[in-house]
Amino acid sequence: MMLKMSDVDQDGTRVSGTVKWFDPTKGFGFVVAEGGGPDILLHANVLRNFGQSSVADAAGIEIIIQETARGIQAVEVLRIDPPAGEDDAVAPEGEIAEPVDLSLPLEPARVKWFDKAKGFGFANVFGRDEDVFLHIEVLRRSGLADLQPGEAVSLRVVDGKRGRMATQVTSWEAALKSGE
Repeated sequence: MMLKMSDVDQDGTRVSGTVKWFDPTKGFGFVVAEGGGPDILLHANVLRNFGQSSVADAAGIEIIIQETARGIQAVEVLRIDPPAGEDDAVAPEGEIAEPVDLSLPLEPARVKWFDKAKGFGFANVFGRDEDVFLHIEVLRRSGLADLQPGEAVSLRVVDGKRGRMATQVTSWEAALKSGE
């Protein structure tokens, strides 16, 4: 997935790369294109248009970029892949996490709270009373770095030793698309 200048159209250039860093508090971060070149600005609004409020450092990303007076900026996010090597994440109980069961339905949910420093938080699936546990490693494996209270997300949920827990966190739009 190299920078292909042949993929240029009126809307910009399609680029694959890696998230260098993203700070949801500052509202921006930078992407490094696989083909090299200057850092690409990734603004929080562009990420929100994709349905996410954050993205994990080292996550793979495919974006549309445009050159502006202030430099190269992402104008659209097309895809986000979890950081390489995240498949062997440790589950909250200390066991090796199984691969995500993609046959599980995506359930629309809202983040109750998430504390990045503590490494966990909770969400509520619409129409259900119990909380769903969210672990930082599941977020990282899903290509996310943080979640904000009230944020709408989609979850794949399993019954764990201590209750319901998320095995994957995706954008709200993903649940809407899977329900069509």
